[in-house]
Amino acid sequence: MGEDTVKPEEAVENTEQEQTTEIVISDEQLNQLAKDRVCPGCDTMQDAEEVRLRCLAEMENFKKRLQREREEQFKYATESVLGDLLPTLDNLQLAIDYGRNLEGCENMLVGVEMTQKLFLEAIERHGLTPLGEKNDEFNPEIHEAVGQENCDDVPEGHVKHVMQRGYKLKDRMLRPAKVIVSGGK
Repeated sequence: MGEDTVKPEEAVENTEQEQTTEIVISDEQLNQLAKDRVCPGCDTMQDAEEVRLRCLAEMENFKKRLQREREEQFKYATESVLGDLLPTLDNLQLAIDYGRNLEGCENMLVGVEMTQKLFLEAIERHGLTPLGEKNDEFNPEIHEAVGQENCDDVPEGHVKHVMQRGYKLKDRMLRPAKVIVSGGK
C-alpha cells in the first residue's frame, strides 16, 4: 500500500471528526478572526468588530430563547397526564352525588370523598386548580354555559349549577367549567 492509501478504520475516524463541529465560538476565537481579518466581506477591523458583536448578540438571543422554551416545556410537562385524569375526578364527583341520595351508602360515601380529597390535593401540588362553584359570577373565560334557568335563590348572571368542573393548569385553561346560569326571577 502507498502512503496515500487510507485504511477503512481511519476513514471512519476521519469522517466522524469531520462531522463534529463546534457550535460555540469563544471571544478569543472571534477576536483572533477579527485580528487576522479572516472575516468574509470585511474590509476593515471595524467591520470585523461589527460582525463579531452581531454574532455575540445572536448567540445570546439564541441562548435566551432556548432557556424560555425549556422553562415553558417544564412548566406544562404534566398537562397531558393531568388532562387524562380529569374524567376520573368527574366520576368520583358523580359517585359522591349519587351516593348522597341513597341510604346505606354513608360509609362508602365517606371513603369516596376521602379518595377525591387526596386526589385533588395531589394534582393541586402539580399546579392544577378546579374552576366553577355554585353562585360564582358567570365568566365566559372559565365557564361554558350549557343552559340558563330562572332561579330565585341565585342572582341573575351567576352559576346556578355546575354540570362539570373546569380545571386550570397554572395559567393555562385545561377545560372550562360547564355550568347552568341563573336567568333571574
